[in-house]
Amino acid sequence: MPELVIEDRTGGLILLGAADALWAGLTTGSAVPTASGAFTGFPADARMGYVLLGGRVVATVQTGGQWRVPETEVRRAAAELNAVEMDRQDLLRIGPFRHVPRQEQNEGTPLRWRQRITQELQGLGDPDREARREGDRPCHLAGIDWRRILVEQTRDRTTRTWWLPRAVVRLLDGAEHSETRWLQAQAAQARRANTTVPEPPSPHRRPRATDNRQTTSPDCPPAPLRPYTRELEGHLYSVLSRKPGISAKVAGWTCAVCCTAPAAVLDHCHEHGYVRAPVCQSCNTQERPDHLYSNDIRVADRYTRLFDTHPVDWLRHWHRCPGCRARTTLPLPHLAAWTAHTACRSLRPTHRGSRGRTPCGVLRVSWTGSQNTPRSCLLTVTVDFCPSGEHRVLARIPYREAAQRFRTWLAQTAPDVAAAAGPDRLDGLPTQSRPVIADTNGEGLALF
Repeated sequence: MPELVIEDRTGGLILLGAADALWAGLTTGSAVPTASGAFTGFPADARMGYVLLGGRVVATVQTGGQWRVPETEVRRAAAELNAVEMDRQDLLRIGPFRHVPRQEQNEGTPLRWRQRITQELQGLGDPDREARREGDRPCHLAGIDWRRILVEQTRDRTTRTWWLPRAVVRLLDGAEHSETRWLQAQAAQARRANTTVPEPPSPHRRPRATDNRQTTSPDCPPAPLRPYTRELEGHLYSVLSRKPGISAKVAGWTCAVCCTAPAAVLDHCHEHGYVRAPVCQSCNTQERPDHLYSNDIRVADRYTRLFDTHPVDWLRHWHRCPGCRARTTLPLPHLAAWTAHTACRSLRPTHRGSRGRTPCGVLRVSWTGSQNTPRSCLLTVTVDFCPSGEHRVLARIPYREAAQRFRTWLAQTAPDVAAAAGPDRLDGLPTQSRPVIADTNGEGLALF
């Protein structure tokens, strides 16, 4: 691609219109679609002192009565976005939800991208609302054109749900976090300026500029994220979630699963009630099944990542629950999904296709009874949506047999995780684990 020529440079700063053109040109081949008005289109506002590009904060400066941005920062943000790989099939539900997570309700950042998208989409079809918002309708978020990758699904011809690729959700969560850190740094700087006694001017020192230039770099946040080191292990979620300030404390950690994105919620085991670890929104719903009914799970392709691509990370995360670790097993929905995806893989029929033989239909696993009565709990693995019209029952496996198969697989797949588990750590655990919480309408974010 030929290098863009940017006019009206002032000390490495470029005008907002030139920055729009530069951003659009540099990200033409990006997997994530971007907007042409990243600096001038709503909700971007250079007068705030910064503009969000992907997960980066780019400072803005007013000189000569016009707003400008550093050209190097625009190029750096574009390079970071171009490096992002996006799978359009790996979708994450972003709304609408009847109950917004507490961390989102208390979030004080102006971005609030989930709320912006929800308000925008809920206003479609309402002529009065569309007329009022025609002039300020958001066309992008952090320079990302989310409209081009939004997927709307309709269930039962009445309920609409909205989905975005997981990579984009992580980008927007990172932008929201970076914005929070930026604003905190500016507030701290303002407090220091108001409380510090000014030094007498020195004849050999040039006076400090008194314009509106930002002096804190977005690349150096005042309090960098810290890795999670099991500080919350053994705590009950019902107790910890009610403590004041816990949301701010969680936001100070990196996600305990992916170790890259900022944490947003406390993941916990619904069977035993223990906190697992702080995780980001993306990882918090990574394990979400395609459908979860009171005793039925459809095993979607996302389980390939949980049990094949990154199994050690997820096994270690699930076993942060003392109950699951002591019993060397998984919560019943996870164990059922593992049984269908891994233990019954060789039983799944295949069909001849254009690229060889392909697995038949979609796996589904249901169970009778519960983990509270393991002698009577039975897992049934079937195949739905068979191309030839069949619906096969692959296997019926008792709960205890499925748990024993999992223990054998765990010892082979993650020896360190298996070595930390065992029946000698049952002290203090509940005598009976709670039944699995059913999520028949898909409204909950944390299922297990």
